[in-house]
Amino acid sequence: MKRVLITRRLPAEGLAPLQRAGFDVAMRSSDTAPGRAELLALVEGVDALITLMSDSVDEELLDAAGPDLRVVANYAVGHDNIDLAACRARDVVVTNTPDVLTDTTADLAFALLLAVARRLREGDLMVRSGAWDGWQPGQLLGQEVSGATLGLVGMGRIGGAVARRARGFDMNVLYHNRRRSAALEAETGARPVSLRDLLRESDFISLHCPLTPETHHLIDAAALAAMKPTAVLVNTARGPVIDEAALAAALAAGRPWGAGLDVFEHEPAVEQRLLALPNVVLAPHIGSATHSARTAMARLCAEAVVTVLAGGTPVNAVT
Repeated sequence: MKRVLITRRLPAEGLAPLQRAGFDVAMRSSDTAPGRAELLALVEGVDALITLMSDSVDEELLDAAGPDLRVVANYAVGHDNIDLAACRARDVVVTNTPDVLTDTTADLAFALLLAVARRLREGDLMVRSGAWDGWQPGQLLGQEVSGATLGLVGMGRIGGAVARRARGFDMNVLYHNRRRSAALEAETGARPVSLRDLLRESDFISLHCPLTPETHHLIDAAALAAMKPTAVLVNTARGPVIDEAALAAALAAGRPWGAGLDVFEHEPAVEQRLLALPNVVLAPHIGSATHSARTAMARLCAEAVVTVLAGGTPVNAVT
């Protein structure tokens, strides 16, 4: 019987393909990540792994799993937690969960953009604390979203979905990507520009690029200084794309004007200076956090495991 290890508790309905296949499925009951020693012990002799972004799949773990391991299904779109070269060398297939969380994450990116622009966090705290003493003409003035310029760093599935949402706000959309997307340009009116021009011209900047050695700290002190002083920065991609310490210093100095963050450089730790700033909206990595999206992610992982262990190649294979 094929053995499958799931490193975190996932929606049971999404895992039904594993049960139908008759696999021996072991799923940790915890919602928190396993410690390294625990994970290394659990993987021994398994045929398939369903991992989360907090699980580092490297040579040490692959060696601990042993030669029976054939597939690592990552419960995420990104796969920067996995050593792809080490998996290829061992003929281990790696899969991810594209498409099913695109709209969900794009919705959150726009929610963060609006929350920062209209200072919803500050307003909520004012009402809850009893500090609000009535309407005032100069109270909590924010940034206009309609008709503003939105810069997208990364124009893949999620970036494209954000561009589509921007049309409803009559926004001028710029994007910076490794490759041009003529189809999205035609559909959304987005215009490709250099990163430098995007930073300089955008009123709102939303990050949708993968984490790679090239994008690590892509938004550093120099990039932040290049933004408009009234700009808003949104990140629903990966935390280390931003130099978090540099961002905290820049926001404290008032440039850029605000930020909305769903991901952090050293999750779950957050740069302490960010916690005290009123011009930052912080979310606990909930970009894909809807029932339907998380269930669909589990189903993609389960179907990929079944396909690989049956000798096939899943459509969502990364390697």
